[in-house]
Amino acid sequence: MFSEIPRLLDFSRTGSQAIGYLTVTQNSELPFTIRRVYWTYQVPTDTMRGGHAHHDLKQVVFAVNGQIGLTLEGIRGDKYTFTLNQPDQGLYIPRLYWGAITFSTNAVLMCLASEEYLEADYIREYAEFKILQHVHF
Repeated sequence: MFSEIPRLLDFSRTGSQAIGYLTVTQNSELPFTIRRVYWTYQVPTDTMRGGHAHHDLKQVVFAVNGQIGLTLEGIRGDKYTFTLNQPDQGLYIPRLYWGAITFSTNAVLMCLASEEYLEADYIREYAEFKILQHVHF
């Protein structure tokens, strides 16, 4: 039921240093259909973002500029750490993973999300997230 784990996804790029690069993806290449796109930027380097999980939402996040660090904890207590610093590489985040995110100066995170925004999908309290382990297993 919860066999999905976070993993890096590589996307092809075309171009060169002389003219720049282009990376493209579409729904057929992703583990879900995109329902929402958002980006986060101008985050102070001493600020931790994230601090929540989702009941149903799945995401692929990219560092389209700069470097982004992500620490993820799954419902089973499994932990993963990733560094994104290549705009042609995304991180797939399944549902029910608690995230903590750090940003380098001028970093921009772009997210492809499986669902439109729904506040009820958010798990904003870590204690509530940990209780879910006993509910689902």
